[in-house]
Amino acid sequence: MVPRIAIVIGLAAFLAGLSVATFAELKMFLPAILKGAVVTVQISVLSWLVFMAMSLIAGVARARSTGPVLWLAVGYIEIFRGTSLLVILFWLFFVMPEFGLTMSPVLAGVLGIGLNFGAYGAEIARGAIGAVPRGQTEATIALNISPWNRMTRIVLPQAIAIMIPGMVNLTIELIKATALVSAVTLVDITYASVQQNQLHFRTVEIFAITLMLYYCFAQFVRFGGDALEERFSRHLSKRV
Repeated sequence: MVPRIAIVIGLAAFLAGLSVATFAELKMFLPAILKGAVVTVQISVLSWLVFMAMSLIAGVARARSTGPVLWLAVGYIEIFRGTSLLVILFWLFFVMPEFGLTMSPVLAGVLGIGLNFGAYGAEIARGAIGAVPRGQTEATIALNISPWNRMTRIVLPQAIAIMIPGMVNLTIELIKATALVSAVTLVDITYASVQQNQLHFRTVEIFAITLMLYYCFAQFVRFGGDALEERFSRHLSKRV
């Protein structure tokens, strides 16, 4: 019932934001904002793929590796978690060409956001892996199950169910962080809204629409995360 109420409230708020402006005014600035929203979605999806890959790779390495692999994972997490996302974007787009590596705005934005959030996600993954009962790992060792099968078939399925809420929160933050890609010349939803406000001076209408679009994106992720968490929990309960 609660998710249905949240959906209704979200849609009602979005429609209310749109109704603030007249139809003629919408035609002036809404297409540009929606075009920026497409860029936001594109950057969010691609960054999310990098974020999830790095979270799992670095998280597993941090939890179960030793030697150089462990130190590499720790170095990645500390560097990208301890620096500003905006500075990382500047480095990838403006500084790296000084070393002969030129990136497109999309690539710089996707890598910057994905790597930055991947460092945070790696700690969530590490904690989730550590939360899996130690006895299960010891049992797989006694049964002579290979480390790969042990991780992919026993530990990770349980760890993923534990890490879903944290990853959902980071995904929502990732979507909002895409507002920084304007620093590398991309016209996302936020930058498009600023441009249209400078042209048409319809501050309330433009930023009401922008706010509601971000809200709808966040709710889409939240509901997807709830469904995924329920599915994993049900699957694991059946296995048990």
